[in-house]
Formats: sequence, C-alpha cells, structure tokens
Amino acid sequence: MNRLTVIAITLLMWGVWIVWTLVSVQIRDHDKYVLQARKQQEEDISLQAPRGSIYDRNGEPLAISVPVESVSVNPMRMSNVGVAANVLGGILHVDQKVLFDRLMTARRHRKGFLWVKHRLDPFETDNLKKLNLEWASFHVESQRHYPKAETAAHVIGTVYKEEEGAAGIEKAFEGTLKGKAGSERLLMDVKRRGIASHMDSAPKSGISLTLSIDERLQYLTEQALKAQVELKHARYGTAIVMDPYNGEIIALANYPTYDPNKAKMPGENKWSRFNLGVSVPFEPGSIYKVVTLSAALETTNLTPESMIPTGAGTLRLPGRVIHEAHGGYGTISMQQVLEKSSNIGAILIGTRVGREKMYEYSRKFGFGEKTGVGLPAESRGLLRTLDRWGTTSLASIAMGQELSTTSVQLARACSVIANGGMLVKPRLVLKRGDKVEPTEAPVRVLKPETVMTMRMMMEGVVLRGTARTTARLDGYTSAGKTGTAQIFENGHYTHLYNASFMGFAPVTNPRLVIVVTLNGTEGNSGMGGSAAGPVFKVIAEEAMRLMDVPKDIPEDALAVKKPLKPELVMEDASIAGLSERSIMEDDPSLKELLAAQEAEPVEADDAIPSEAPKGPKVPDFRGKSVRNVVEMASAEGIEVTIQGSGVARAQLPAAGRPMHRGERIRVVFAR
Repeated sequence: MNRLTVIAITLLMWGVWIVWTLVSVQIRDHDKYVLQARKQQEEDISLQAPRGSIYDRNGEPLAISVPVESVSVNPMRMSNVGVAANVLGGILHVDQKVLFDRLMTARRHRKGFLWVKHRLDPFETDNLKKLNLEWASFHVESQRHYPKAETAAHVIGTVYKEEEGAAGIEKAFEGTLKGKAGSERLLMDVKRRGIASHMDSAPKSGISLTLSIDERLQYLTEQALKAQVELKHARYGTAIVMDPYNGEIIALANYPTYDPNKAKMPGENKWSRFNLGVSVPFEPGSIYKVVTLSAALETTNLTPESMIPTGAGTLRLPGRVIHEAHGGYGTISMQQVLEKSSNIGAILIGTRVGREKMYEYSRKFGFGEKTGVGLPAESRGLLRTLDRWGTTSLASIAMGQELSTTSVQLARACSVIANGGMLVKPRLVLKRGDKVEPTEAPVRVLKPETVMTMRMMMEGVVLRGTARTTARLDGYTSAGKTGTAQIFENGHYTHLYNASFMGFAPVTNPRLVIVVTLNGTEGNSGMGGSAAGPVFKVIAEEAMRLMDVPKDIPEDALAVKKPLKPELVMEDASIAGLSERSIMEDDPSLKELLAAQEAEPVEADDAIPSEAPKGPKVPDFRGKSVRNVVEMASAEGIEVTIQGSGVARAQLPAAGRPMHRGERIRVVFAR
C-alpha cells in the first residue's frame, strides 16, 4: 500500500469521525449539550409562594404572610472572598467561617448564585443595601406572621423556617395553605456574571382559611384560664367553647401557651406547645356520670325521683373499697346522685344499666374514638372493648374511672345534652377560600325526653349541687357537671387532681357548651367545682354578652346573689314510685352489691326525716298541656315558669316534694 493510499484512508476515516461527531452533538446528544450549555449560561432560582392567610369567623387575620427581603450573592464576581465573608457575616449574623467555606465551594463549582440568608430583618436589609455590593442581590419572599401573638396559638400552629406547616391548622391544612412556587432564570456571561433575568413562572399564593374561632372570645377564654391556672398553681389548663348544634369551636385555649412568632427558647415550659385539649387525654372522673345517668334514663325505668340507697358512704367491691368524698348520703334520689356527685350512687345506677348498655352508650357519646376536629396529633382517649373489662370495670366507668378522654371529646358529649340528643362532629374550618366546608350529618344518641330530663338534672348541679357557688351566671340559667379525678402517675394515684367542669347556657335554649379542665390542683379548692367552675362562669357570661343573648332570669331574681343552702330532705321513696326495696328487687346484682356495704350508721344530717314537712306538695304536671298546667297552677295558687310548647315532659322541683313558700315550679314542654 503506497503512501497516497494511506493518506486517503486516513482522511476518509477522519471525515467519517467528524461527521459522526457532528451527528452525535447535533442529533443524538443534542439535549445533553443544550442542558450543559444552559447550566453554564443560566441559573434557575425558585421563587417562594406566599401561604394562604388564616382568619377568624369575623374576618380578623390570625396568620398572614408578609413580604420580606432575602439576599443572594454571585461568588464569581467577588474579588476577595475572605473580605466578603467577613462583611456579610457581621451584618447578617452568620458564622463567617462557615460562609467562607460555602463561598469557596461555590467558586470551585463555578456557581454564579448562592443564597446567603432568607428573610432578613429591616435592620439587616438597610445596612447591607447601604454598601452597594455589586455581587449581592435582593429578592422579595414572604414570612409568616401572627398578628395576635399568643391568641389561638395552639389552634393556628406555626411553621418551620422553610415556611412549611409544623403544628396546628398550619400543619393539618398544609396542602391548602401552601402556595405553588415560581421560578426565575438568571442569565450569565462567560465569567458567570449575571447580565439579565427572566421570570419563567410567577409564584401562586396558597388558599386562605376561615376558622370558626371568634378571636374576641378566644382572647377572653385564654385570659380567664390563665388567671385560674396561676391562682390554683395548676400545671396546665384547657378550655373549649363550642356551638352544640353544628360543632363549631368558638374558642380553644390552653395554658401555658406560646407566641408562634418566636422560636422555642431554652427553659420554656414543657406544656406550652402542646395542644392539651386535643392531644392529652385524662381520666374524666365525675363528669362522666352524665353519660351513666343518660344511659339509665334511656334503658331502665329509673327517673330523677328514683331513690338510690347509697348507704353510709362505703361500698365494697372485689379487691377494692369505694368511699364517698364527703361521707355517706343515705338514700337519695337519682337527681341528688348527680347534684352531690355520689360515686356509690353512680355505681348502683351503672349496675342497673349493665355492661353492654354502658359500653354502647359510651361509644354513642363518642368516647374511645377521635372527634375528627381537624388538628394534628388528636388522641382517641381510652375506652376498652367489653372483652377487656375486668370484674369492677362497670363500677369504675360508671363514676368516670378506668377510661380517658380529651376536652374536645367532653365538649362533643356535653353537646348531646345541649342540642337535643345529637352527636355532632367538632369543626374548626368554616371555609377554604370562598368555598364553604361541608358538614357531617349528626347522629341521634338520646331521645328528646331524656335530653329534657338531663338538662334539668344538670341545672340542679348548678342550683343546689357541687357547682352551686361557682357556676351560676348573672342573668342566665346554666347547667353542668363537675369532675374531680385523682391523677394516676408512676403506677399509683397522687394527691393531685384533674379538676373539670362541663356545662352549657342558657338551659332551655343552649347557645354554647363550655368545658374547662385544670391539671395538677390540690386540696378542697382544687376540686372541679371550685377550680374549674369559676372559669366556666367568666367565659359563659362574656360569651352571652358578645353574642347578645337575651337574659332568661328576671331582674328581681338577680337580687338573690347568695345561693340557698341545699336541701337535706329527701323525697319520700313511695311518692317517687321506686322504693329502696323495689330497686333491689328489680336487679338482683344490685342486691348483692348493696349487701357488701359496711353497716355504718347514717350521719344525722343525711338521715331521712321520720316525719315529712307539713304543707302542700308539688303537683305532677307531666303529660299535660300548657293550658292544663296553667289552670292547675292557678287553682293551687302556685307560680310556674313555662318553657317550650307541646306536652309537659319534665318539671323542677319533682312531683310530690314539699312546696316552699314563694317557690316557682319550672315546667318544660316538648312536642
């Protein structure tokens, strides 16, 4: 092969290689080289989108995104990286060595864009702009701000530095509140210096939320709760205000609390960032007797006038002895079991209800399951299935032990009594943007007549019972139930209490349900009525004022500020229609339970008087029309208060009880 042939073949192969290379660059690997060229000439910058705002029910802003400036630099344009790091670090309070290392790494990789700090404060922005640094650029971003500071902090929650929801509504509705980021393209010259920019897509703001919270009542609730927690030296407290008909939560307060505008600080109270009313369950204690008595009215022939032989204040159960908190009550009515908060009475009534029905109604009231209120980390509480109940579980649950519940679960349960017998789903979000959030249909739990009876019985707790000095409202009727449960810690019950009160007002047309709980109270002043009742009173009265609810107690009645001493005279068993003997005969298990009681003498103050007081007795108006009741009352010279319409379903005082001079009888009617 001569030299000319070799040269020709070489040129041909070279030509083929050139053609192949051109084909590879322009066709096969076209996209790869275009991308590589773009990386050398352009830098993509993500533009943060503002989060949607959060408003209260009246349009008051609770969480907003405000514009702030962030700073980036072009390391390739810096003549002295060390000086730049010192200048930036001093003004922006950034570690200078760390920043120097970041800048040098960016230069080695020929990066023309590097974020230095997001969301500068005004002082940092002004000082940096004064230097006119050609390699520094400013970008408008957004920062979350909570204009009401601590108000509703546990409901609203907070965000991480990256503006991502970290707690509360901010976290639960992250997908709604978070906007869609935009992008900007920065064009570079051959030395990686910025020469122009182009916005590829603008950031899109998130969707705003309107909550059921009323910021005014929320603030008042928080202040009332704070004052009482500090006064009673409690560890923490919760308070919930709810509309019983639609489940809208008007206020949800926890104390201690925090300011979501500020980062968590060393030494901060460990409870301050917990949404205690939703996430921390507790043993309800006597509040749960409302469930027990409701189940009894629904499933047995017991009535408020039925006599319950609680004995001398001691009841022996397998492996344990139950003692009344304030000694023995003797034989009292079921109404008085609730008013005096008799544990033994609740156990005897619970025994009449039975295990299956007690469990069924506990479930019907919503215990043992999440309410679906829409906040992160909600607890379902504890209600064991029947197969896990022990020998004394029925007795324990009847008086509010051996189960746990959250405050929001109690608010939902109390709403069953307040709204006419329906279980509603608590809710916090009313609207997403302009779209109204759908509501779930309520589920019937109690018959209307049971509800009317329970309302009157719970009103008795406020008028004559454990909340008679603390939960009475000025100008409004109120009803409720106290609860005092010893706190179980480290395997045993402590001397500390979980004091609570749940109630509603006004009685005949309830507008709000309020649940108050204080954890870690002590002594007699730490009981449910003394510790939690006053908070209920303050919140309820302020709420009635804000909502312009007409007063339902006549002005002349308001002059009687000091409640009367509760009566110690018990209704006669024969008049009530259920004697001590008959209640045992109706249920053999009760007879065995009562036989286990210690034979202790009844205290003189609690003994049934041998001779009933003389005078007229309260007529039985039940089952009669409004007209008939008015005629009967007029004939007897009795003053009555008519509430509702239809047929008389309940009355207070009970029929057959001795009348007191000037006493007015309340008769509740329903169709």
